[in-house]
Amino acid sequence: MSSTAKKVVDRRTFVVSAAAAVTAAKTRPSGAATSGAATADSRKYRVGVIGHTGRGNYGHGMDRVWLDVPGAQIVGVADADPKGLAAAVKRLGGPKGFADYRRMLDETKPELVTICPRWLDQHRDMVVAAAERGVRGIYQEKPMSRTLAEADEMIAACEKHNVKAAMAHQTRYSQKLPVIREMIRSGRLGRILEFRARGKDDHRGGGEDLWVLGTHVLNLMTHFAGDPKTCYGTVWQDGRPIRADDVKPGPEGIGPLAGDEVHATYRFAGKVSGTFDSIRNGRGDSTRFGLRIFGSEGVLHLYETGHLPSVHFLADSSWSPGRTGKRWVAVSSAGPDKPEPLRNEGLHGGNVLAVRDLIAAVEEDRQPMSSIYEARTATEMIVAVFESQRTGGPVEFPLQNRENPLAMLK
Repeated sequence: MSSTAKKVVDRRTFVVSAAAAVTAAKTRPSGAATSGAATADSRKYRVGVIGHTGRGNYGHGMDRVWLDVPGAQIVGVADADPKGLAAAVKRLGGPKGFADYRRMLDETKPELVTICPRWLDQHRDMVVAAAERGVRGIYQEKPMSRTLAEADEMIAACEKHNVKAAMAHQTRYSQKLPVIREMIRSGRLGRILEFRARGKDDHRGGGEDLWVLGTHVLNLMTHFAGDPKTCYGTVWQDGRPIRADDVKPGPEGIGPLAGDEVHATYRFAGKVSGTFDSIRNGRGDSTRFGLRIFGSEGVLHLYETGHLPSVHFLADSSWSPGRTGKRWVAVSSAGPDKPEPLRNEGLHGGNVLAVRDLIAAVEEDRQPMSSIYEARTATEMIVAVFESQRTGGPVEFPLQNRENPLAMLK
């Protein structure tokens, strides 16, 4: 099956699985499984945890998630930092510890692996090493990789060894997403006109914000809008377009990075556009981080990320409640303006849903809800902003340049 076909199957699978998840969640405690529960509880899965204290650590609780998944047995943890390794062994209930993750994979032979470090510079090597050693499923911290070339190599390794790989885009597993999709499908928002995404506009605003947090909202954008066709992006530093001397090694292993201000416009099928913007230190008292969906009959705002993100809907074709007197209503997993029946478990709750779905994906031989293919698309949308700035005009997907465009900036 081609990569494009796999992405189509992945999205179709999500619609069916997530709809079932909503129903299942209402009959179980909030921390219980909502996907693949029967397979997750029916046998033991050997789990390996890869972290790196001081170089990305263990993500947002991606090591501890397995402690809340019946049927998961952590058999090994790897961390090159001795103190960090000792703390992880204690935190995870005493599995065998290793300084080298390759040795951990060889000796403990896990079926499932969590790649926890936030830093990007080891992601490619860790995924390839796990795939080549017979792991069946991988749960990886975002962002996916430093370059599209690395992403291509990661996918090739997973395809060669039939490994299912999921990305820690926790909101993709939220029981609110099927509700949003149904609101779109049923016409509550009318014709979808545009998507607006924004980073956190904090001290990381600009290029770093696009990489570190943009991956979440761009992944959500493609979930609702489909794959992008083109991107036109501009990257600025100190009020002017970036120059080669602005490019410096980015934090968290990102690679070459520049820009305290980024603006991107994406084109999707059906005359729909999407934007992403971030400005360093542009944040006010509360965050604007999230995704807005604008339709001919109303607007939907999805803020922050996690198990049950804040979602509100405005049934107002003018998008201006100050003029019309229309009110915003909260959207729960039960629907618009209905009480939320679930307890918000934050990022941990999203992790639990994600790894349970990963187990189900392994057992059912399908792609996870938030697959490695969709993660590559989000990465490509990030890289496209810098490639557009470098080339001076719109770029088409898939990008021909698979390396970091800032390394080529003149």
